[in-house]
Amino acid sequence: MEQLVPALDTLFVLIGAVMVLAMHAGFAFLEVGTVRHKNQVNALVKIIADFAMSTIAYFFIGYYVAYQTGFFHSAHELATNNGFGLVKFFFLLTFAAAIPAIISGGIAERAKFHPQLAATFILVALVYPFFEGIAWNGNFGIQAAFESLFGAKFHDFAGSVVVHAMGGWIALGAVVLLGARYGRYNKQGKPMSAHPPSNIPFLALGAWTLTVGWFGFNVMSAQAVQGISGLVAINSLMAMVGGILAAIVLGKNDPGFVHNGPLAGLVAVCAGSDIMHPLGALFVGVIAAAIFVWAFTAAQNKWRIDDVLGVWPLHGLCGAWGGIAAGIFGLEAFGGMGGVSFMSQLAGTLLGIAIATIAGFAVYGILRKTVGLRLTQEEEYNGADLSIHKIKANPEL
Repeated sequence: MEQLVPALDTLFVLIGAVMVLAMHAGFAFLEVGTVRHKNQVNALVKIIADFAMSTIAYFFIGYYVAYQTGFFHSAHELATNNGFGLVKFFFLLTFAAAIPAIISGGIAERAKFHPQLAATFILVALVYPFFEGIAWNGNFGIQAAFESLFGAKFHDFAGSVVVHAMGGWIALGAVVLLGARYGRYNKQGKPMSAHPPSNIPFLALGAWTLTVGWFGFNVMSAQAVQGISGLVAINSLMAMVGGILAAIVLGKNDPGFVHNGPLAGLVAVCAGSDIMHPLGALFVGVIAAAIFVWAFTAAQNKWRIDDVLGVWPLHGLCGAWGGIAAGIFGLEAFGGMGGVSFMSQLAGTLLGIAIATIAGFAVYGILRKTVGLRLTQEEEYNGADLSIHKIKANPEL
């Protein structure tokens, strides 16, 4: 039986990796359904190209930065324990590749193609694994310092902060530096054109694909069969439905808000999904959806942040809420498992936000100065599909 454990762990993590890989199709279709018809091909190509670039960056550089281990060994060594180390890399790669997939939704409809690929390489090779290593591998002694100061390490079971907040706050820098789409606001800064979603069925398909894959994202974060917890699954479910119901009410039945509601809840519950009570997870999902609806509306209409898919509110703010919420609803006083500290959660979340925000403005600022970030006004008017890929989503029409 003991000989089966490595094989079962390998299979378990491999299934999780494939489920999270499928989530990238969800990212693609969520963007396809949200952008205007003339940018749908670009949305699809960006996501798959970013995944390929992420794989190269993480395989050769990023994984070593985070975990001080790599793949320059013989095949015999790599295949030890049924190749568990390899599928663990595959699983964590799908998390790393979520960073550019998140950013893609924010910069949609006006970003150049190749500069974004360059940004993807830098972010997945250096920026994301830098914080990943701090949070999940104890690099630089920061987790030990949190434990010494606050009585517990920063807890992020499945990446509310490590993945989602990082992606969302990096995206904020990219969106701000890129600027709004032409015609989105007038000279006084008032919204002119709302650019509604082009295809609600595709948007819904993307949301559903992400939602289903998310149970692999969260449950399989245990990375071992013996670590499977039904609590993680049910907490993910409760946060998901809490997000849906809150989005229905607060979003006034808007299908875009309704289908992003479960994603907001799932983003937020990742960090504490293994330690919260299901009622706590439900509340976390409700608050996350409320944050998303409010912040998306304010960003678009008041703050003039033209974040097309609302990735900063959805991933940046809801991810930050999730990191902090784990330090509240993970406490035994709120029915949780305990072993967490509110101050550690707050400090770890703020550290992640700081690294992501600085990196986002730095990386995209350098690219803007050197090679440029956005399409010309004419290219944007014609659409990224024709301007970059020389084809429309439906060439016969």
